[in-house]
Amino acid sequence: MEIVNVPAIARTNFGKLGTKKFRKEGKIPAVIYGGPENVHCGVKKNDVKSLIYTPEFKLAEVEVDGKKYKCLIKDIQFHPVSDAIVHIDFHQLVDGVQLKAELPLVCEGVSLGQKEGGKLMQSMRKIKVKTTPDKLVDKLVVDISSLELGMSARVRDIKVEEGVQIMSPEATPVASVEVPRALKSAAAAAEAVKATPADGDEASEEGATEGAE
Repeated sequence: MEIVNVPAIARTNFGKLGTKKFRKEGKIPAVIYGGPENVHCGVKKNDVKSLIYTPEFKLAEVEVDGKKYKCLIKDIQFHPVSDAIVHIDFHQLVDGVQLKAELPLVCEGVSLGQKEGGKLMQSMRKIKVKTTPDKLVDKLVVDISSLELGMSARVRDIKVEEGVQIMSPEATPVASVEVPRALKSAAAAAEAVKATPADGDEASEEGATEGAE
């Protein structure tokens, strides 16, 4: 798993003016919690953008006054107008202590339905789990190779190691193979042909009716 080094500066002034000055200096107010005590600090945007603007799951090693804290980003607050980052919550990883994290979900393989012209639709791209730091991984995997047209993979199909608990209900669909409109039309046309009597059958039916009369 990739760990990004994030240099930070300790923050001591928590007033409105202090926060404004802090941001004016190009620093984003942040807090590290989950350990013995909360650590208030500030980071620069360039040092955290690879953690924030990515679909990948990465950890941060935040260094404040020479002390390093291994963390994951728990929450980010954005300005409602400018969309600038205004605050970051880091959650410190403590050995043996459970934590909750959202991990990317990756579909593995090519489904049988796709080989027949179906389209894979992934309805969940992140999965919330509860685990300890030593069991934390950068992604979860679900095997879709056996899915036929119209079938779905569900939370219960996701591969997880012992000690990792998925928080979503087991029956929740995570990916499905949809039947394309063209295949639906072709199937409907084929059914219509089957349902239409052949000319010989119609003649037989007419003859049988006349004989009965």
